[in-house]
Amino acid sequence: MQLHACALAANRTRTMSILGKIFTWWNGATFTTMMNTSRHGEHVGTDAQGNKYYRAKKPNAQGNERRWVIYDGANDASRVPAEWHGWLHGAFDSVPESNLPPPRIFEVDYTPNATGTAGAYRPAGALEKGGVRARATGDYEAWSPDQ
Repeated sequence: MQLHACALAANRTRTMSILGKIFTWWNGATFTTMMNTSRHGEHVGTDAQGNKYYRAKKPNAQGNERRWVIYDGANDASRVPAEWHGWLHGAFDSVPESNLPPPRIFEVDYTPNATGTAGAYRPAGALEKGGVRARATGDYEAWSPDQ
């Protein structure tokens, strides 16, 4: 009985994964995007986070090369490293992996965008931090309609 329940759970997970690929865009590529990429795209590189970068096999009618990224996980534009961002937007033609300078001592690793999460920045006085704001120090005078 236990084995049968595990098989059903695995089957349900597989079905939800397939449905997720068909109907959702926020966690990786949709089924249609994957099909379009396999037919019309050429893989040019992968960054340290596992995001894969593609370019169109043929230029469009204006002669421009279309470039795109397939995220490994959640679709968050802040996960694209600066060098790949420049390539995606046509700042240079060659793939960044071949042109990267050595890393500098002050460069830090990627940290995800924390907006909307518990780790987001909360200034003093924010409701999430208790909502108590420091009193005005005298440099602010309230407007009054009598003035």
